[in-house]
Amino acid sequence: MNVGVSTSSPLPPPSDTSLVTSTFSPLDYVVFILLLVLSLAIGLYHACRGWGRHTIGQLLMADRKMSCLPVALSLLATFQSAVAILGVPSEIYQFGTQYWFLGCSYFLGLLIPAHVFIPIFYRLHLTSAYEYLELRFNKAVRVCGTVTFIFQMVIYMGVVLYAPSLALNAVTGFDLWLSVLTLGIVCTVYTALGGLKAVIWTDVFQTLVMFLGQLAVIVVGSAKVGGLGRVWDVASQHGLISGIELDPDPFVRHTFWTLAFGGVFMMLSLYGVNQAQVQRYLSSRTEKAAVLSCYAVFPCQQVVLSMGCLIGLVMFAYYQEYPMSSQQAQAARDQFVLYFVMDLLKGLPGLPGLFVACLFSGSLSTISSAFNSLATVTMEDLIRPWFPQFSEVQATMLSRIIAFGYGLLCLGMAYISSHMGSVLQAAISIFGMVGGPLLGLFSLGMFFPCANPPGAIVGLLAGLIMAFWIGIGSIVTNMGSGMAPSPTNGSSFSLPSNLTAVTMTTLMRSTTLSKPAGLKRLYSLSYLWYSAHNSTTVIVVGLIVSLLTGDSEVPLPLGGMRGRTLNPRTIYPVTLLSHIHPTPLPWLCVPQDLSVDTAMFPEKMSNGMLRGSCDKEAMAVPEEGSVHQGNSPTFVLQETSL
Repeated sequence: MNVGVSTSSPLPPPSDTSLVTSTFSPLDYVVFILLLVLSLAIGLYHACRGWGRHTIGQLLMADRKMSCLPVALSLLATFQSAVAILGVPSEIYQFGTQYWFLGCSYFLGLLIPAHVFIPIFYRLHLTSAYEYLELRFNKAVRVCGTVTFIFQMVIYMGVVLYAPSLALNAVTGFDLWLSVLTLGIVCTVYTALGGLKAVIWTDVFQTLVMFLGQLAVIVVGSAKVGGLGRVWDVASQHGLISGIELDPDPFVRHTFWTLAFGGVFMMLSLYGVNQAQVQRYLSSRTEKAAVLSCYAVFPCQQVVLSMGCLIGLVMFAYYQEYPMSSQQAQAARDQFVLYFVMDLLKGLPGLPGLFVACLFSGSLSTISSAFNSLATVTMEDLIRPWFPQFSEVQATMLSRIIAFGYGLLCLGMAYISSHMGSVLQAAISIFGMVGGPLLGLFSLGMFFPCANPPGAIVGLLAGLIMAFWIGIGSIVTNMGSGMAPSPTNGSSFSLPSNLTAVTMTTLMRSTTLSKPAGLKRLYSLSYLWYSAHNSTTVIVVGLIVSLLTGDSEVPLPLGGMRGRTLNPRTIYPVTLLSHIHPTPLPWLCVPQDLSVDTAMFPEKMSNGMLRGSCDKEAMAVPEEGSVHQGNSPTFVLQETSL
């Protein structure tokens, strides 16, 4: 799991070379360059295959013909960024294995998307997740969601490209801007030319590289300290093996409840509604394949999380027997693992290069996913609906140009990040501040048929305001106090995470002596509850506004429904309510003959328009089926998914 959070001290400047202790051997350079060459070759292969005959569907959606396994590995690679590779071992080394219980959130965090979000998105035959918002609400809500996502990803791209390269530069002396440019250019080329299929297959390759790199560290490290049994004994003797902490206090940074249940909302914001992941589901050849790919991520995530924890324990046992260098003792937390790896593998040519390749594979998979998802939402949500006259060739070429443009923007954002100093912390946190409100927006539409467009827009704005208030407030409070974050609520490492809903800085005032009061108490909320808190804000405010702006003559909970058609395919039926309300409720009912016919979307597939945008009557549910004002026997509460 890659939760990226920031320490109170900024990353060291690029010019600081006093910490350089390791250099690459020729074999290490060969291994590293081989990663870049193979990644580029995979992308160019898919770009050249069928050149001139590519359609917009092939470029953005891999022609909707991907099988389960590559989609699952791509989902995993997008999640497993360079931050997780560096950050999880650092977390375990410093605070023990409590973080491992985050794996308990993976079950519900993947089960709910598989049976709620994927069926709705897949059966609507979408390309962009934000098309759903137009089908459920209107075009204004769709644009608001799209713009919010673009803002989130643009801020995030430069930081996630710059920060790992900076850490690598500080530890190995690897040229900072050469690594930034190499990553940016390679990623831009294969993403723009090869499209989603190239991104998915390079993710598969990069996932294998990440696995091999981490496995090499575990095998070599445990061998040097006497085996995994010895590692476990040393960790136990020093109290590093954590028990189950059942403290329900949401202001404690890591407890079982915070990790297992707060983490569920974080997983939902990532695997449920994030465009980068939704796009992979929708590229599957069948709905069953999409669901199976989500299932397949569960054991893979558990393996990845366990490997990160093992590296942290091996690192702890290693430094109980071997002295730590003065450079490493003074290093920033995000550089700590790199120092350990370079120290551990320095006598084994090729293996340091493999780990660096592993690290850069995480960055490549992360950035390529960002490019591809940004190009997709820009094309499908902001361009094609307004310019439906674009031909297939023109749309395909424009999509490639947009992807190249985002690649250049990413390099520009990396340069800006290098001059941000401590403001870098705020830029990192912005990514996580947006994930929760977007989850709330989609949940509002799927689970609450009485929600209307004004409620959706006001709810989203309220969620964003609340997210920025708490997130930025915690940063300012900590900076004003001039104190380092405490182990209880403080962050554990300082790189931005990948595509996760909780990339939050939890820079709190130390709470070891006394608990803060008032607003400062709110600012100390554990970062794993941020997504739950912000998404709940969107839902509550959205429902209140929907009821206030609805027809006052209609009794609750039907406010906001009269006069609007509601496509039942955009609502998730709630089974429990069939037992609470034996008599069908108009605001929860859907037609008995509700069948999904993808033929009802020909305009969207040909010119990017949703049928509801150009033919309201064709898209809308028949009047007696969508807003029925009686208890007609032709309506029942569906007890199965759509």
